[in-house]
Amino acid sequence: MNVEEAERAVGYVFKDKRLLIKALTLASADQKENNQLLEFFGDALLEFIVSEKLYTGGGTEGGLTERRAGIVSDKALKPVSEKLGLDKFLIRGKRDDHNKKAVPSAYEAVIAAIYLDGGMDAAKSFVLRTLDFSSGRTVNFKGRILELLQSEGQPDPEYTCKDIGTRQKHRYFVSLNVFGRTFTGEADTKKSAEQLAARAALEFYEEGQL
Repeated sequence: MNVEEAERAVGYVFKDKRLLIKALTLASADQKENNQLLEFFGDALLEFIVSEKLYTGGGTEGGLTERRAGIVSDKALKPVSEKLGLDKFLIRGKRDDHNKKAVPSAYEAVIAAIYLDGGMDAAKSFVLRTLDFSSGRTVNFKGRILELLQSEGQPDPEYTCKDIGTRQKHRYFVSLNVFGRTFTGEADTKKSAEQLAARAALEFYEEGQL
């Protein structure tokens, strides 16, 4: 991998080049270090930066939660990552040749690498410069799960909802049992909690199809 070319693609010059190399190294490459922990950290940083951006625009918790889910989803991050050309710099093993999650995961890892190298301002600048906030339109995850189950001849999904809040402020916890597992969502409206549970189920299914 040409580090200078990767830096130009990312738009950031690293003081510690090893961080960028690590961010672009997949676990399948069988290297001493890979991007799994950076991806974990970057995912949290991405959600924080996007949350802060959406917060300044106002709205309800449920609405902003759904918008954020659309913006940071793998489906939204994949074209952003490919536009940067991250897929060209990935250090990977043969079994990852068709791993659809590899590129969006590398984007999250790069966020963490930039944060560790240059701090929050640098990481925030990268995200706000590269991320497509128009992808934050509401995504109907419930509808997509329903279509998926119907196409496979499975029963319609059933959502179990419990109000775990107070009389003054409702808080809904939703469980969804599909694919032999239980997926959950929590939000200030029942609809938003159901969408979050459906999103978790859909991401689990899509990862299994890689």
